[in-house]
Amino acid sequence: MRRTKEEAENTRTAILTAAELLFLKKGVSHTSLEQIARQAGVTRGAVYWHFQNKAHLFHEMLNQVRLPAEQIAKQISQCDPNNPIIGLRYLCTEVLLSVGSNERKRRIFTILLRRCEFTDDLREAEQRHEAFINEFMALCEQLFSEPATAKRLHPDISPRMAAVALHAMLLGLLSDWLRDPSLFDVKHTGPLIDVLLRGILVDWAPPSGCHQPPQ
Repeated sequence: MRRTKEEAENTRTAILTAAELLFLKKGVSHTSLEQIARQAGVTRGAVYWHFQNKAHLFHEMLNQVRLPAEQIAKQISQCDPNNPIIGLRYLCTEVLLSVGSNERKRRIFTILLRRCEFTDDLREAEQRHEAFINEFMALCEQLFSEPATAKRLHPDISPRMAAVALHAMLLGLLSDWLRDPSLFDVKHTGPLIDVLLRGILVDWAPPSGCHQPPQ
């Protein structure tokens, strides 16, 4: 009997969940597809039916928590199209808050930042991850290059420098919080982002009311 679409999706979800648990416990490089299959209660053939290899599985796991660049741009513009940096600030704080409040996101980001070694069998996944990072920084650089924003940059700060610094701070905050959640409250990370933005923009002032963009 042919599997239904729902059954196939349930199997795929079970495999991804099993991979998350094992990657978190053993590390990515020390987890095999055979172990993932056993954890999920399926055959190794079922794993290969849904995923080409471990790199593909790892990439699909990351896709569950990463927003495409188009969706990131949409969220930023919905907050305040006339001042995209406010939207960018919101996005950064929302990333940290969502990881703190969503167990799956917390698990996957812990795997990415603390349980993953990009060995040869994960080269494809590493390249895709680096492409995502570069895409995000390019979007940030574009926002800092907008005429209305570029003139607000400190004289010695270029749009590229601002984008790299923002990404580095966001990644550092996320990594440090995953290491020790007592360092700061993810519900109140706006002031931390403001510290950086004050060093980038000559006239930065925290927004008085930037709420979640409409869905």
